[in-house]
Amino acid sequence: MGVIRPLLTTLGLLLAWQILVWATGVPPFILPGPLAVARVLIARFDLLAGHAATTAMEILLGIVLGSLVGGSSAVLLAASRPLRRWLLPLLVISQALPVFALAPLLVLWLGYGMASKVAMAVLIIFFPVTAAFYDGLRRTEPAWLELARIMDAKPAAVLLRIRIPAALPALASGLRVAASVAPIGAVVGEWVGSSAGLGFLMLHANARMQIDVVFAALFLLALMATGLYFALDRLLSRIVYWQKETLEDGTENGR
Repeated sequence: MGVIRPLLTTLGLLLAWQILVWATGVPPFILPGPLAVARVLIARFDLLAGHAATTAMEILLGIVLGSLVGGSSAVLLAASRPLRRWLLPLLVISQALPVFALAPLLVLWLGYGMASKVAMAVLIIFFPVTAAFYDGLRRTEPAWLELARIMDAKPAAVLLRIRIPAALPALASGLRVAASVAPIGAVVGEWVGSSAGLGFLMLHANARMQIDVVFAALFLLALMATGLYFALDRLLSRIVYWQKETLEDGTENGR
């Protein structure tokens, strides 16, 4: 039932959407039905797939680089108190600024190519990764740290062999959040200035009142984001295999 339930829910929503379009007679340039969107997906699949490939590459590069920057920042914050005093306020201030307002500057500095979109995705991703991983690093089991102190372990060994492994579940949570927000950075960057990508396609299709193309691009973007999240979730579940899920289906244990 793990796949059937979401599939049935999706089909039900699509059916309700199509019935709403039929019942209200809303013009297609305001709200096209799912059948019209499906026809566009088939008829213009080559165009949509080309732009989707560009956006997917921006998202993947953003996740990789953002995770590396975020993970490194968290380790630096945990490893050095002097660095923590300098970096932590800067980290908070960086998030107080509206990240979307930086998109025009990134396009100006890095150009209309992929670099500015990847940088935008990195800016959105690195904070949740840093915050989650740093929180895990500073909440290591005190008994483990006390045992390391008794055994006269060096700070570097404590960080590498105790704190980081213990914080991997928290890092996994941050990466899951990153997978959810990464498409936002890429698409916003494409809206500000680009020559390819789903955001670029949606912007130009909207200007031409091709709303069915906009919905088709949105569908592909949602499909990519959902697939990325569940693929990363499955990968992280295998890597952090000792973190077992404790939430149960309400039908189990006689409930």
